[in-house]
Amino acid sequence: MVELDLAGAELKAVLNRLRRAQGQISGVIRMIEEGRDCEEVVMQLAAASRALDRAGFAIIATGLQQCVADMEAGRSNGEDAEQMRARLEKLFLSLA
Repeated sequence: MVELDLAGAELKAVLNRLRRAQGQISGVIRMIEEGRDCEEVVMQLAAASRALDRAGFAIIATGLQQCVADMEAGRSNGEDAEQMRARLEKLFLSLA
């Protein structure tokens, strides 16, 4: 398992995306409670979904970079290249 170790700027960017998504989701809830137009609600929900996807991709990209660095350093925790590839593929597909 690769631990999440985001550098300062990367961590800040991911947290900003997640906070933006959190605000958008709160906005969607408020819009539904107010009986707002369906198209507006869906557009806001799509924006929140994109923000979450981008945060997930940033986390996966950082994890991939760390995996490659670990492999190069010979610290793959007993995991061979095929196992690591399968695990990373599963992570990417979880966001698809």
